[in-house]
Amino acid sequence: MTRRELLTTLGAGFGTVGLSALLNAKPHFTPRAKHVIFLFLNGGPSQVDTFDPKPLLTKMHGKPLPGDENDKRARHAATGNLMGSPFTFQKYGQSGIEVSEIFPNVGGMIDEFCVIRSMYTDVPSHERSLLMINTGTGVVGRPALGSWITYGLGSDNQDLPGFVVLCPGVPVLGAQLWASTFLPAAYQGTLIPTNERKMENLIPYIRPQRSSADQQRQIRLLEAINSTHASLETPGLDSGIKAMEVAFRMQTEAPDVFDISRENESVRARYGDDDFGRGCLMALRLVEHGVRVVQVYFGNYQPWDNHTDILIHRKLAQQADRPIASLRQDLKSRGLLDDTLLIVGGEFGRTPAVEMRVDNTSNGRDHNHLGFTYLLAGGGIKRGLVYGKTDEFGQRAIENKVHFHDLQATILNQLGLDHKRLTYRYSGRDFRLTDVEGTVVKQILA
Repeated sequence: MTRRELLTTLGAGFGTVGLSALLNAKPHFTPRAKHVIFLFLNGGPSQVDTFDPKPLLTKMHGKPLPGDENDKRARHAATGNLMGSPFTFQKYGQSGIEVSEIFPNVGGMIDEFCVIRSMYTDVPSHERSLLMINTGTGVVGRPALGSWITYGLGSDNQDLPGFVVLCPGVPVLGAQLWASTFLPAAYQGTLIPTNERKMENLIPYIRPQRSSADQQRQIRLLEAINSTHASLETPGLDSGIKAMEVAFRMQTEAPDVFDISRENESVRARYGDDDFGRGCLMALRLVEHGVRVVQVYFGNYQPWDNHTDILIHRKLAQQADRPIASLRQDLKSRGLLDDTLLIVGGEFGRTPAVEMRVDNTSNGRDHNHLGFTYLLAGGGIKRGLVYGKTDEFGQRAIENKVHFHDLQATILNQLGLDHKRLTYRYSGRDFRLTDVEGTVVKQILA
């Protein structure tokens, strides 16, 4: 092959890979949602202090947790006596769903949410639980939820990544939580640091350094010419070209999308100027521009992991409450809520008993993977519904239990994807997000 033939053939991939992605990306059945926004409360918020009130826990404050040895062995570490929530709960809306005082804005619109109080996962470990909710397994090396979704559906906007991760830095395990691994590289998540205010720092090299707008138009024309030629059957190369194409096109699209200063001052004030608030507002704008999946991390290193003092939850909730409520409100006012599935939750919950510390000064709770709460809104999910429940102390899910695999199957279902059919052959076997498990939670579907 001559050099001219090589360059001509390689160039053909620019146009054809985009076309192939569009042709292959389609739902299995009619979807109820087109986009997903996942607000991840990093560290494990306490269900009994937020959205799962337990009067008996308060009544038995300071007494041992009843239960057999299996309950005791299931705990992550040594726990002491029961600790009632220091926060009060009240009923909100027509549904009368009880919400903690530390989430007044979410409580004020709780009729718009489905509250799943019976979530559970496999182990009380941050790393393995983070992997489980994000990749469907507790070990590294599997594609992320957002990667599976964009692999199945592609993106509505070819000028932006289909899967965007917003975080003030890098959470525990980092890129493994949004990697495409054995899926084509075009489906990996794009990390955007929400602690940066300047566009140049938010997305490095977002402004072209060497090419003018005219030169970029010439490149687009060259792509169109090259697309008339046959492309090489090289998926890895095509994926790399696709990723570079998106990065190139972001130079014209992204500055507008990520520049939240374009929003009215009153809107920005509702979200606040901290990392999570800006992330939620960016998520809204990204969905408006057709991005398929956006994940917003609350903090870097597990801020909700309050082992020594559960009262820290009040400060954290003050930062999370208004952005969550504002995002749901603006999704609805801009006509996006029906097409967008909004998810709020962490990697697990926390124990109803106080955690034992060496200095005996703890007022916090340990990890609890046996029962915790998630909030869902929009995207064809029932409103004003409480689904499932934990025992009278909030220790474990006992009714209508929902594993992370079930939640993942339900998310895919609402996007028109059958979790059993969304597979990718790698290393001699067909992989899927939910492995060999997962059931769609039909009872919460509108």
